Amino acid sequence: MADTATTASAAAAASAANASSDAPPFQLGKPRFQQTSFYGRFRHFLDIIDPRTLFVTERRLREAVQLLEDYKHGTLRPGVTNEQLWSAQKIKQAILHPDTNEKIFMPFRMSGYIPFGTPIVVGLLLPNQTLASTVFWQWLNQSHNACVNYANRNATKPSPVSKFIQGYLGAVISAVSIAVGLNVLVQKANKFTPATRLLIQRFVPFPAVGPAGDGADASGPAHAHPGATPDRHVHAGEIETSQLEPEIAQATSSRTVVYNKGL
Repeated sequence: MADTATTASAAAAASAANASSDAPPFQLGKPRFQQTSFYGRFRHFLDIIDPRTLFVTERRLREAVQLLEDYKHGTLRPGVTNEQLWSAQKIKQAILHPDTNEKIFMPFRMSGYIPFGTPIVVGLLLPNQTLASTVFWQWLNQSHNACVNYANRNATKPSPVSKFIQGYLGAVISAVSIAVGLNVLVQKANKFTPATRLLIQRFVPFPAVGPAGDGADASGPAHAHPGATPDRHVHAGEIETSQLEPEIAQATSSRTVVYNKGL
């Protein structure tokens, strides 16, 4: 009788804790926020790029992983709230690769994209750049993008390293060529005043990084990942292969595939 009363009390306490929280009911491997609205997808992206997860300790990571394992196997201790489960999943997804289960190097995590990527963006927009500085910042930007893409790649289907290197070199060459070429053209344009020339040069990085972005995704992850979990490091959708183009549908035996999409 005492054991029954204790169990009932713990269950009641857990239910009250979950009810008092604003967190929705936890779903393993699913987004916390509704993906049917722009606001829900926006909140989801804020969770993905939250830089606070960069400061999670090794002990906290182990606790988060263990909490999710307990939930998965039905051995969750009484009193655990939905908020704690969502927080644990957020930590695990921010630090560990979903396929290899290995830690992602901090500068290449999605949560590290803003703190590590912002200085590069500032460097790209510096005024009065020399040829050397233009080449350096474009190279650094494409290198960072390529490493982020590779670190967060779909590892269920390994791609040859040569494909990664080929895409990376293509992105760097494309970005550097466009940036240097446009800067030279602007400097030789005698019709522009110095102020106009400086203003136009500020926008040179944008057309330079745009075309190179296709080559920067050099890790070999397709936009459709057969058999992947719909909620990976990026927001994803799921579609039946019967609705795809014939050449894409023939490339997989899976009934559905997962694809990346924006806000």
